[in-house]
Amino acid sequence: MRTTPRTSACFALPLAVVLVATALLPDDAHAQQPRFTVEVEAGPVWQSRNDAEIPNDGTATRFSIQELVGSGPWPAARVTVGWNPWEKHGFRLLLAPLTILESGIPADDIRFQGELFQEGISTEATYTFNSWRATYRYLALDRERTRGWVGFTAKVRDAVVARDQPQMEGGRLQAEKTALGFVPLLHLAGEWTPTPAWRVALEADALAGGPGRAIDAALTLGRNLGSGVSLNAGYRSVEGGADVDAVYSFAWLHYAVLSLRWET
Repeated sequence: MRTTPRTSACFALPLAVVLVATALLPDDAHAQQPRFTVEVEAGPVWQSRNDAEIPNDGTATRFSIQELVGSGPWPAARVTVGWNPWEKHGFRLLLAPLTILESGIPADDIRFQGELFQEGISTEATYTFNSWRATYRYLALDRERTRGWVGFTAKVRDAVVARDQPQMEGGRLQAEKTALGFVPLLHLAGEWTPTPAWRVALEADALAGGPGRAIDAALTLGRNLGSGVSLNAGYRSVEGGADVDAVYSFAWLHYAVLSLRWET
């Protein structure tokens, strides 16, 4: 019997508690948000899990992309643009492309998208998980050293899982599964500035429940360089997937984050 991973409850309850608590906090200060922000983030990404079965109907093989091609690292980058037209209301756009393209030798035959990929033959695996997001958020907590935001994110997921293997008689055996879909997410963010020069930030876009989940959370430490520019470093975790008839796919990615942020 197939089972869906149970980590969703571990994220859903804390997120709900933080959402309610933050929304009820008083806002007795009136620090002004920056009008515009641009942040460019880059760094290596590793995978500790990446399992797939396509289609998810008993005719295909559930296999590990991580075991086939390794844990990484691979390069990754994202860009976030923010606009705060009013005192407490803001919008953000995120462009976060990601493609892992690597080769490995499968230890067993793998049935994928109606094709049989044989064991012992070098196979190229492609895993693409592009994320395009638009976020609205409200500044619910605004104090001298701490701020907190709540909101929602509209995410467009552009995913591809593909395999490519040479054949003994010549030619290549190729198969791929693409998925383009909309995912609504809860947005939570907070930052603490112990001094004017330093900032600790925690933010997450997440939703768990039903046949799948999506969680993108980051913890960063930022140093103010002056003139609205800051340098930030930290850790990002992206985890989630879906368990439906067409596809079973769950991955857990880990990013070492380095970003440059400009605000005005």
